[in-house]
Amino acid sequence: MPERISPLEAPYAPETAALLRRMMPTDEEPLALFRLYARNQQLAQALHDWGSYQLSRRLSLDLRDRELVINRTCARCGCEYEWGVHVARFASRAGLTDAQIASLTHGTSADECWTTERDRLLLDAVDALHTHHDLDARLWARISTEFTSEQLLDLFMLCGWYHAISYTARATRLAPEPGTPRFRDFGLPARDQDQA
Repeated sequence: MPERISPLEAPYAPETAALLRRMMPTDEEPLALFRLYARNQQLAQALHDWGSYQLSRRLSLDLRDRELVINRTCARCGCEYEWGVHVARFASRAGLTDAQIASLTHGTSADECWTTERDRLLLDAVDALHTHHDLDARLWARISTEFTSEQLLDLFMLCGWYHAISYTARATRLAPEPGTPRFRDFGLPARDQDQA
């Protein structure tokens, strides 16, 4: 389906090129999402500043925790674009197995691939935030014994941040990055993203 707002293409204006260089951690071609946000320079700069924190070691959640939250959030939002970017770039480094990626995408925290309470709690928290926009007293009692207040605040903001990214990628019909996985690669068919 056609993109509703197309990402910028090279050659870039000098200030756009500089911004995109800051947004990419390597000399790779900038992701389509970054090139999309670069259509609004002020927004792109603000997003870069916040995203730099979310994906840094300053975040109180470790890489595995972070990627569980991001991938589950993107899957629940039906955002194949951002889910695919994170699976391709970080799943291996986060120690996620194919069964865990499939469960993050289509399953639940009760799936047998989840062997630690910490992982199950993260999935349950993302699901509760996505569905109810809150954590009930029972989940709060469980999660607050495993995670510090600092980690919980990072978790809530990380989940919300990737909701916002998912909204942008889905509403603009952003095409998946070349070579990134699709939902169907991990079990079930992709969700219908053709909205009216």
